Amino acid sequence: MSKAVKAQGSHLKVHFKNTCETAAAISGLKLTKAQQYLQNVIEHKQCVPFRRFNGGIGRCAQAKVFGTTQGRWPVKSAKFLMDLLQNAKSNAQVKKLDVNELVIKHIQVNQAPRRRRRTYRAHGRINKFLGYPCHIEMILTEDYAMVEREKDEPMDEDRLIKLNSRQQARKRLLASRQ
Repeated sequence: MSKAVKAQGSHLKVHFKNTCETAAAISGLKLTKAQQYLQNVIEHKQCVPFRRFNGGIGRCAQAKVFGTTQGRWPVKSAKFLMDLLQNAKSNAQVKKLDVNELVIKHIQVNQAPRRRRRTYRAHGRINKFLGYPCHIEMILTEDYAMVEREKDEPMDEDRLIKLNSRQQARKRLLASRQ
């Protein structure tokens, strides 16, 4: 795995659900394309499609491109992911990898422990006031061009049919008798 770079952040003060959807949107993209997409999200030129955590999410016309109706522009999540992509780019330059060929092969967002605060309510009551931070890790690898497969010569019938061990033994026995 010398052709891969990793970047991660722990206990980041950014919403887990928004970050999870944003990470799913950039998974599989090239590094430069992912950075451009996140910049467009910050500028509200492209939305992030919300597919899993989509309760109460409003509709937007920009989500049609992704084949869904619900989308948002999670700016804070986009900025955190941009920082991690920049970190991965720096790590790749240190390893002397081709930055233009890096692809996000793995990106994972996990929940971190809640940040607990309290809010004061009417009639002397107190309620919890939680933050939902997250951990993010991503692995980028160099993308290679697909190699064309050699044309195989036509197979004989024996290679097409799978034989069990008893059938193979019987075939060997018959071949030795001839």
